[in-house]
Amino acid sequence: MDTFLRTPETVTEGLCHVRDAVDMKRIMITVMIALSPALLFGWWNVGLQHFLAIGEQTSFWPCLWYGFLKWLPLVIVTYVSGLGVEVLFAQIRKEEVAEGFFVTGFLIPMIMPPDVPLWIVAAATIFAVLFGKEVFGGTGYNFLNPALLARAFVFFAYPSVISGDKVWISGADAVTGATPLALVMNGHPEAMPSTWELFVGTIPGCIGETCKIAILIGAALLLFTQVADWRIMLSVFIGGYVTAVIFRVAGLCPITGYNQLLMGGFLFGAVFMATDPVTATHTRKGKYIYGLLIGILAILIRTLNKGYPEGMMLAILLMNIFAPLIDWCVIQRHIKRRRKTLEV
Repeated sequence: MDTFLRTPETVTEGLCHVRDAVDMKRIMITVMIALSPALLFGWWNVGLQHFLAIGEQTSFWPCLWYGFLKWLPLVIVTYVSGLGVEVLFAQIRKEEVAEGFFVTGFLIPMIMPPDVPLWIVAAATIFAVLFGKEVFGGTGYNFLNPALLARAFVFFAYPSVISGDKVWISGADAVTGATPLALVMNGHPEAMPSTWELFVGTIPGCIGETCKIAILIGAALLLFTQVADWRIMLSVFIGGYVTAVIFRVAGLCPITGYNQLLMGGFLFGAVFMATDPVTATHTRKGKYIYGLLIGILAILIRTLNKGYPEGMMLAILLMNIFAPLIDWCVIQRHIKRRRKTLEV
């Protein structure tokens, strides 16, 4: 917490180091600030969906308070379990605790259902930090996004708590709580919300993924501060939109191209997950390829796999695995081109 709140006393020395005002701490704080609009709206929307489901009309503050109380245990459990693993490995390696988990712990509750059991959140967080990060060396050495890995762990180990008709609305025991994306992709076109509802986010879903206005505000901050790369964001949008249009024209999907980008976690994943500087590609051309393939794969999974209409998580995790290969191919192609130029 000392290094998180204040400037670290240790600085780089020697001519081989680049000195810059931006360090990991400032990057983490910037990402957390960018996530805050989506989080605040998510609190309110969790409460709104709950009170609508039980047939009660209420004001803004009770909705916000209800959502906050649902989020608070999730974030406490996430930080306690995840930071516990981080501290343990820091002691074993005799290193300082890195600030990287602050964003991971902020993200995990935002991509979980509001009523997910806390012990499952703890198990998923420990698994993600231990096997997705620490075994490879800790912050900066992981090749999979830890927050998405935690969600994938829950999806494959305990699918009933993160998929189905009643998991996305808190307290929805007697009413359907399925997301509009799941309903439409499984043969219920009448459940399709208006474009405005999708954009504003007054629909069931994760805490962080529903309000596209809040996500775009966060994207603007990340792009302005150059924490995230616009090439990846733009490529994900283009890949997803073009693929959605092709499926729409072919009659394989009832959702229009722009609505595909607004439904589910597509926009949230493109802005906050795909742009992770550790797990994404690092070459310029590689970022275009990486983003395009994420957008294409996300729509492919949504359309062709009716059992899992939300394909953004699997698309990003799959491309995390191939990111080093993409960079290697781009660099090798550049080396070959330079050699040919020199030979001429």
